[in-house]
Amino acid sequence: MQRLIEGVHRFHADEFGKHRELFQRLAAEGQNPHTLFITCSDSRMLAELITQSQPGDLFVVKNVGNIVPPSEVSGSTNSTAAAIEFAVEILGVRDVVVCGHSQCGAVRALMHGVPKPERMGHVQRWLSIADPVRRTVLEKYAHVVDPTEQLRVAEEENVLFALENLHSYPGVRRRLSEGTLHLHAWFFKIATAELYVYSPLPEPGQFLPLQRPHAVV
Repeated sequence: MQRLIEGVHRFHADEFGKHRELFQRLAAEGQNPHTLFITCSDSRMLAELITQSQPGDLFVVKNVGNIVPPSEVSGSTNSTAAAIEFAVEILGVRDVVVCGHSQCGAVRALMHGVPKPERMGHVQRWLSIADPVRRTVLEKYAHVVDPTEQLRVAEEENVLFALENLHSYPGVRRRLSEGTLHLHAWFFKIATAELYVYSPLPEPGQFLPLQRPHAVV
């Protein structure tokens, strides 16, 4: 806790001054983020750091395993739905990014079971939403026997499962049909800080290294 307190004071003394006008404008005008960024609660996943974004740029949702439940899932298991609806319907974000990552403990638990299950009922119920991912990996990738490779496949399939579930939200479907919203599946490799983006073509689709956009002449 002492490190957190010291960090707050360093931020106010050293960094706030650089962004004073930005914070004042955000306070006066409210937020207008361009992207809903859904990622894992993992402490190594920092959306603003990875994308070098400023305050006000991203509406960030973090949960265990960057899971997007289907819209029909209700109750305490779908607080993520409230954030999706708010970002799409109220804030009017133009893009939604689901960003998974390597060495994901949630996906490992999904595939191999939760440690100390008698103490982690909430975690088990939450991960059960993504059970279709586990079944897909076991059925479609039965030939993948290396544990590290199987985990990577499951992590990527989990991102695609989240992207698929986004289509179950009426507001998302409406904005997609209007052409005012775009969905993106990303994967972050922690050890090298490489970012991969899913491309559905050529079939069957794969995660490819993120390319720098071409300059507009």
